[in-house]
Order: sequence, then C-alpha cells, then structure tokens
Amino acid sequence: MDERFGRNHRLIILSLLKCMDMKMILLVLVVFVTVAGFAQKKPLDHSVYDSWQSLGEKLISNDGRFVVYTVNVQEGDGTLIIQAADGKKWVEINRGYGAEITEDNKFVICKIKPLFQQTRTAKIQKKKTEEMPKDSLAIITISTLAIEKIPNIKSFKVPEKSAAFLVYLSEKKIPDTKPKVQEDSLTRIHNLQNIADSLIHVADSIKSKLAEVQTKGIGVLASKKELKTNNRSTEDNLEEGTDLTVLHLETHQKYSFKLVNDYAVSKTGNALAIYTTRKKSDSTSKATVIRYDLQSKKADTILRSVNDVKSISFDEAGQQLAFTAERDSSSKALQKFYKLYYYKPGYDTARLIADRNTRGIEKGRTVSEYGTVGFSKSGNRLFFGIAPILPPKDTSLPEFERAKLDVWNYKDDELMTVQLYNLERELKRNYLARYDFDKNEVVTLGNEKLVNVLQTAEGDGAVFYSTSDYGKRVEAQWQGYTIKEVYAVDPLTGVSTMIMKQLKGHIAASYTGKYVLMYDERQKKYFVYDSQTKQKYQIAKDIPYPLYNEEFDMPDDPNAYGIIKWLEDDKGIMVYDRFDVWLVDPAGKAPSINLTNGRQSKNQFRYVQVNPEEKYISTNQKLVFRVYNEKDKSTALAVYDLASKQFSLQPKTEASDINNILKAKNADTYAFTRETFQHSPDLYVLNNTEKTQLSQINPQQEKYNWGTAELFKWKAYTGKETEGILYKPEGFDSHHKYPMIVYYYERNNNTLYNYLPPSPTPSRLNIPFFVSRGYIVFVPDIWYTRGHPGKNAYDYVVSGTRALISKGFIDSTKLGLQGQSWGGYQTAMLITQTHLFAAAWAGAPVVNMFSAYGGIRWESGLNRQFQYEHTQSRIGATPWERRDLYIENSPLFHLEKVKTPLVIMSNDADGAVPWYQGIEFFTDMRRLNKPVWLLSYNGEAHNLVERRNRKDISIREQQFFDWLLKGEKPPEWITEGVPAVLKGRKWGLDTQ
Repeated sequence: MDERFGRNHRLIILSLLKCMDMKMILLVLVVFVTVAGFAQKKPLDHSVYDSWQSLGEKLISNDGRFVVYTVNVQEGDGTLIIQAADGKKWVEINRGYGAEITEDNKFVICKIKPLFQQTRTAKIQKKKTEEMPKDSLAIITISTLAIEKIPNIKSFKVPEKSAAFLVYLSEKKIPDTKPKVQEDSLTRIHNLQNIADSLIHVADSIKSKLAEVQTKGIGVLASKKELKTNNRSTEDNLEEGTDLTVLHLETHQKYSFKLVNDYAVSKTGNALAIYTTRKKSDSTSKATVIRYDLQSKKADTILRSVNDVKSISFDEAGQQLAFTAERDSSSKALQKFYKLYYYKPGYDTARLIADRNTRGIEKGRTVSEYGTVGFSKSGNRLFFGIAPILPPKDTSLPEFERAKLDVWNYKDDELMTVQLYNLERELKRNYLARYDFDKNEVVTLGNEKLVNVLQTAEGDGAVFYSTSDYGKRVEAQWQGYTIKEVYAVDPLTGVSTMIMKQLKGHIAASYTGKYVLMYDERQKKYFVYDSQTKQKYQIAKDIPYPLYNEEFDMPDDPNAYGIIKWLEDDKGIMVYDRFDVWLVDPAGKAPSINLTNGRQSKNQFRYVQVNPEEKYISTNQKLVFRVYNEKDKSTALAVYDLASKQFSLQPKTEASDINNILKAKNADTYAFTRETFQHSPDLYVLNNTEKTQLSQINPQQEKYNWGTAELFKWKAYTGKETEGILYKPEGFDSHHKYPMIVYYYERNNNTLYNYLPPSPTPSRLNIPFFVSRGYIVFVPDIWYTRGHPGKNAYDYVVSGTRALISKGFIDSTKLGLQGQSWGGYQTAMLITQTHLFAAAWAGAPVVNMFSAYGGIRWESGLNRQFQYEHTQSRIGATPWERRDLYIENSPLFHLEKVKTPLVIMSNDADGAVPWYQGIEFFTDMRRLNKPVWLLSYNGEAHNLVERRNRKDISIREQQFFDWLLKGEKPPEWITEGVPAVLKGRKWGLDTQ
C-alpha cells in the first residue's frame, strides 16, 4: 500500500478505538484486514499469460466411475488427470494427451509429449524432423493405477468394441551418435585382420569380373551399373516403415511386425491389417499387406510386391477387408493407376476386383487413390472412389522454357483464385462408386454433377440422395450461395432422379432413406419427399412460430433453426424453432408436438449428442439438452424422457455457462464444464442429483485484481431496448470516474457468463487484462438495418456509451474504441461520425467499400461481392445500383472529419480483408495529417496466429490506451516510429 494511505488509516483507526467496545474493535479489524488484502492484489501484466490454465480434452468412462481430462497451460507442459466421479484424483500424467478409455473401463491409454523446453531447444538448434524429441505412450491400469510407459511412439489404436488389444506404431529409431568406447589392442588387431580379409575378397571379385568382361564384352559392366543406379534411385525415395507392436492388455503378451507403414484395426478387435514397406538395404525384400488374426495369432500375407497401399478398411464384423493399392509404376512415373483389392476368410490372397478396365468404370476414369474405401453396415456393399484420369504434366520442354500463367475465363464455374485455393482438393476429387459382387462390375453413383452422395441406412438404404449446383455456380460469386437440384439415387443401378428443381437450402435424409427433408429458405418452409409414393409435400405447417431465425438482419433469406435428427424407423423428425423442439410427422398427418415448451420462459433448448455412434433417435431415448435463457443468460443441463414425454432432469437454469456435456454410455452419469466471468471453466460430474466439482484450475487468479460482468440495458437512438455487457474492475466504486474502452462485434449478450482468460490477443480487446488494470469495458449489441451498417454502429455504440456516462462513473474524456475485422470497420466508421472518443484501435478494417467489393478473401479465394450484397456488410445492392450507400458506409469518404488518434492493424497475409484496405486507410489519414499508426505483422493472418506477435500487439495495445486514457508516457513506436533500418534491432516499446 501507499505509505500515506497506511499512515492516515492508522491514525483514523486509533481515534476510533478510543470510543469503541471490544465487539466494535473486532469488526473494524476484520474490515481493515479485508481492505488491506484487496489493496495487495496485483493487476494483471503480460507475464501471466503462459501459465494460465484451460481444460482440454474430456472423456467419461462407459460405467461413469471416472473421468479423464487435461489441464493445459498457454505455453508449457500440461497434465492429464484421471479422477473418480466422487472427486478423488487417481492419476496425473505430466504432458499426457490424446487419451482413450477401453470399452471395459479397465485401461486408459494416452500419449505423452516431450518436455516443452526440450522441444523448444531442439527448434533453436534447428534439428531435423527425425531428430526432434518424440512422444511416449502411457498405459494406465485402472484397478491398480499402475503406469507403463513406452518411448518413441508415433501412433496407437484401440478397437472400438473390444478392450483386449492395443496396437502401437513406433517412431523411426535415431542412430546412436554416442562416441564409441576405445577398443583394446587385441580387438583392434582382430578388426584389422577382418579388413585385410575383406580386401582380399574384393580383389578376387575384381579379377573374376575382369575375366567375365574378356569373354562377354564391356556391356556387362554398363548394364549392371545402370541397373544398380536405377535400383538405388527407387530405394532412395523409399520411406521405410517402423516397428508395430500388438500388446494384449491383460496378459502383456507382445507381437511385433517390422517395416510397418500403415495399419487398421477391426471394430470388434478380431483382426489387424498391416502394410509393410521394403527394406532399403535388402534388394530381395518386398512390400506386403498382411492380415493378422488377433485371436489365433496367425499372420497371412495377402498381397506382395506393392508400391503403395491406401484406405485399408474392414467390414463391421472384421471379416472382409478391402483397400486400394498401386503395384506397377516406378517411383517417378508421371501417372500411377491404383486398383481395388478385396479379401475375406477362405481366400489365399487378396483379389483384384476393380481397376480402370473393369466393367462399369467409364473410359477415362480409374480407381482413386484418395477415395474412401468402406463397407455398408451389413457388409453386403463395398464403396470406393473413382476419378478422372488427368493427363500427365507437359515435360516436352525444360521447366525454365515453360510459360507460367493462370487463364481466367468468365464462363468458369469458380473464380481462378478459388480454383487455385482448392487445387489440392480438386486433384484428389473422386466420386462414389459401389462394387457389385454378384455381377463383378462397378456401379457409379456420383459424378461431376452429383459430387456428394448421401448414403442412407449406413450404406444399406434403398435410396441415396444428392444435391447438384452444376452449371449454377457462377452466381455464388455475388450471392454467397447456389441454387440446387435435389436427386434420389438408386444405389443398385446408379440411376438418379430429380425430385426438386430449385432449392435454396439444405436436405436431411431419414435413416432408412424412405424420406428426405428439404428446407427452402425462400419459402421459409420444410418439405418432405416420400421415396415410396414419389410425392413431395410441406410438413410442420401447424407449428405457429417461425422455424427460421427471427432476429436475422442481413439482406438475405434467414436460415432455419435446424433439426436434431430423424426418429427410429423414420417415425418422426425433431425440428427447432427459436426456443423449442417439435416432434413432426414426416407423413404430414399427425399434429406436431412441442416437447419442451420453453418459449414462455424464454428458455432455448438445444440437443447435445452424447453418443458419438448415434444415427437416429430411439423412441424411448433420454434426450440431453443444454438450456439457455434469453432473458438473464443463465444455462442448465436438462434430460427429457421421450417415452414419458417428461423431463427426468428439470431445466433449472443458473447464473453460469454450462458446456461440454458428456454422458456415460452405461450409466446416468454426466460430466460438464461450468464457468462465469469470474471463475474459470471447471469440470463437474452429476450423478443423480449430486453434483461434484472435479477440477479447480487457475488458483493464481486470487492474487490478481479481476472484475465483474453484468447486463446493461438502454434505449438506443433507434428506440429499441438494447443489451450489452458491462465489465467493471474489482472493488468498483460508483463515485470514482473510470476510463472506458468500448469493444463490439455484432451481438454478444449471450457471452455474459463466458470466462475470458488473460491471453495475448489475436487483435481483439484483452478484456480481463484491461479490467484488471482499472478500465471499464463495455460490449454493446448492435442491430442492423439494410443499407446502413455505419449509422447502425453509431446508433447503438454511441447511445450506449452516453447512457453509461449518465450513470456518473465514466470519465467522458477518457473513452476508447476497439474492434477487429467487422468491428475494425465499425471503429473506422465511428470516428468519422463522433469526436466522443479519445483513442481508437481498428484491427483489419475495411475503409473503402468500392475497392473491397471486388477484393479477394485469400484464405478461400472467394470474391467479396456476396458480403456486401447478401451478408455481413449488409448493403443489399451492387455499387452500380446504390452508389450512395457505398459512399455513405465507406469511412474513406469521411476521413476529413476524424480527430481521434488511431492505430490500424493490417497484416500482409490477411486472408479475409485485403491488406491494401489498411494501406488506403493509413495513407489517406497521413495525407490529411491525422494521428495514425499502422502495425503490419509480416506473414500474418487476419487474426494473429503466431504467439510471439500476439504478445507484441498486446503490449502495444496497452501502451496506446494507457497513453491516451490514463496519461502514461507514450513509447518510442508512437513518438518516433521504428524505421526499416532498425527493424529487428529495435522494437520501439521503451518509453522516453
């Protein structure tokens, strides 16, 4: 505490003690200790970030007895924890991650990262990938809590429906670089004798070869040399496999395989498929595919002499096996042709069943190496991918004589930038096909028109479905969407039939495939197609509330709230409105049933899928919901019994944010996280009605000033009652005048109870950091009208700010603005409309809607036109139709009005907002002699990715606002700048 503060308070207390009895004295002492304790709390600084914790992965055992989760720090080593549902910690594994719990709950298997510092040192030393520290494997036996660790592990797999075996693949062994032990004299003499014998053997070989040349000619030497060179070239490109180990978890028996490149374990745990490579040093070795029976421990080589194997897949029972393989090409071949192989018990080897010459595969197409090979649920159908055969690259000219260019054509389906961005994906593009075992032919289901085919009944359905925007993709450039046709596809014949011609929306097929649901955004209605009657009709007509977003404020058709899933046997489908879940009859006859009845209380119910294998909702299922109350932002976990149509766990919301809900497979035990702005997300277990807290992360937070979060409501200039979140410093005094920073991005009232960890920012405002240091932070909601996003920002941000000023605890001369991306644009717009704010920070802003309209989002290759005509920028017209709106909403045309000092962040690898927007902004402000600074992080994205850059901008942001809102000294980067000649030598962070 300040010395003067302490002296004055001591004098006051001594005076009070003279006229108080003992009870009053004790009360005063308690108050004094409390005040002194608060005064000793520290504000957050930039050193706290690395050790701040968060919860990572979370698992619950099938029996609900224990939970596995990780506690991670932002930079450093995390911990994997195994904890009983009653709260008792069983095991902590330093740096553990990627855990799996076996089906029988007896074992937990996880990987262990190397020490963070160890990896960091290796990076500093610029070690090669193979020399970097490697992961280890940990096997924890739950009954004894014994831990077995195995070093140098690349990957591991556990059968989905069996707990007997663990299979793991080791990393490549690093050659021993330790100095050799000095040999004794006798050993050295023995080694020299061996060398001499070897030289004699070489001399004899040379004499023999010379005799062969004299009789057969010099060509003997040439052909052998050429063969040796070719062999070496092929082998040099070979990446040898490593050791694969099969471990029986109960008996600890081990079985190993050498040179393994890839492997697959059947779901039932009865079989293992292995792809092994050749050995470089052994010219006689062959790459193979092996099937290993995990019960009989018998290994069968089912294919030899392969160059590559991909997409190894078992059927559900672990009996049938299929994969694609390439056997004929050299490593440098310009074209390689993969083939489909199939194996089942009773076969001596895997059989070739499909290649480019197989009946049913069109000329010019072949089996794709990138296609997914898989069996239907019953195992009766085998699916794979086929793809066009691309012409080989033109090598008729040397590379330095070949032209390099991109040819843009206005008739192209997609812009060249999109094509180039998706090039790798398109080179791997393949289309669904089925192998017909009865006819020994291929049935093509997908093609360039039907790119994605939706299988039903897990591949066994009578009807599949697909949508097609073929020939209609150009409009996506300015619409942001395409109009689709919907097709029913016969999986037996491949014949497709159009069932809807013009759909703007999405589809959802029933499990069996009897029905397909279609939501049309333009009509704002749900339709069903019945594949048996071939009829299409509207459903859910009797629901009296909108099934689309009631609050949608973009110049386009609103999205539907969506669906949960179809019911078992296609008996119904569950559809959302804004608050509730409705059970709807797909035949359109029975009335729709409101299952949740949350509208009156403003409770919003959203389904949580706790069973990862769930394909449909069973008629007696217990539905798990996360409940969110729109009025007070509270949340709850609720369970609804579909059979009784009643809640078995009532939706009683509480003032916190509940998320990450898990359920034990075989018990009514739930795990979830709970958080508030003041309390980190911690893990809880709910068993019956008993709630147990498991984790307690970030205990160090108690040492720092934190703050509170509350809803603030006011009437905007539009007349609308509006909400925002107000963050106040710890120990808030309503009689004190605080500096305030306003941060915004669309609407954020639903984040009231979100915990915001102090962390280096990607460019958003680091809210807890500034609140801890005595700032108030205000996050207002903004509602938009078509064509006027700039004015809308003013109406809500400025009205909210002035409403807070009227409360008396805000210093109206110390106000700041901070926004990133769309918020950055709003910052740019606001400072042209008001002089209320003393400092402004705009991250990745758009300043000129004319030039931005034709710009490219480089992270996707998309043109930005759709943003202005239909989505976030909300103009709702082209520049030719409403030039006035583009001028009104472009800060560029109003910069002469700006008086607020401004920092811009605009990075040269921004994939969302063109970098030149930041340059336009800076240069135009500079031309007008306005106070402006531009931070451009080299090679960085729209939001900063590199942690080093996030740390840097966090410091600069604090310095900027502290200078203008707290009167601190400005740093050199603000007063003097950092010239290019000093880049990397001086950072400009020091104050004068």
